[in-house]
Amino acid sequence: MDILKAYFALTKPRVIELLLVAAIPAMLQAERGEVHLLLILGTLLGGWAGAGAANAFNMVADHDIDQKMGRTRARPLVRHTVTKQRAAIFAWVLLVFSLLWFLFVIRSPLAAFFILLTNWFYIFVYTKWLKRKTWQNVIWGGAAGCMPVLVGWAAIRAHAPEGTPDNWWQAVVMFLVIFFWTPPHTWALAMKYRDDYAKAEVPMLPVVASPEATTRQIVFYTWGTVAVSLALVPAASWIYLAAAIICGAAFIVRATQLHRGVVSGEEVKPLKLFILSNNYLALLFLALSVDAVVGWAPLL
Repeated sequence: MDILKAYFALTKPRVIELLLVAAIPAMLQAERGEVHLLLILGTLLGGWAGAGAANAFNMVADHDIDQKMGRTRARPLVRHTVTKQRAAIFAWVLLVFSLLWFLFVIRSPLAAFFILLTNWFYIFVYTKWLKRKTWQNVIWGGAAGCMPVLVGWAAIRAHAPEGTPDNWWQAVVMFLVIFFWTPPHTWALAMKYRDDYAKAEVPMLPVVASPEATTRQIVFYTWGTVAVSLALVPAASWIYLAAAIICGAAFIVRATQLHRGVVSGEEVKPLKLFILSNNYLALLFLALSVDAVVGWAPLL
């Protein structure tokens, strides 16, 4: 049982939960008013395997860093519950399964391509290069976490009735929402674990910049997240609009409070922003899911 738990931990289940939260609203919005339950469940299974592969590859590549950081010492490779070789084999099995699943069960070669692209980008561009070389690592590396939206959209559109518009611009907007959301979400956590990243020599923004400069960037990307989220309003009803405004306002207020607290020299708690950012994205996409299922006419 401990071995099974260790292999499950290699997939970073909490991270996958967030990725699947992004895929579901995309699949519902891709064909508003229709709920293709079996296709959604099948896509989530294949997406879980693909994302799990990327996370397992990440743990193999980050083995040296994880040994130096307190918050990652419980990971299977650090505790030697699973060897690097077996973890890599496990990752390859998940990746191959995911690709074959999307090709022959979901029948969406484009979704399979996005899975492959995600794994390549996350490991070779983010983990092995950006993460270790520049403070902009999570800005550009965060693109890997946006890919479930494209995977879900591709899966639905592969089975959509002929002649219906694909509306890929909506998937791009959702991609950009997560893209802008990732930096403030990650930097808030990195502020809490700044010493860990410094010990591992990972140039996260809170390590290489002052707290004031970090929170200034957090505010900038928070505003960017909310602004981009409003670009989806023409394709949704008032349900999504209300959520985008209310949740967006709460996100901006919390980010601004964090920045002002740092500027004034107060003791701040960046984890509050980290938790709120999770709730923001979950509620925003939940509202979009409800909006898509209800299928009311878009506002514009």
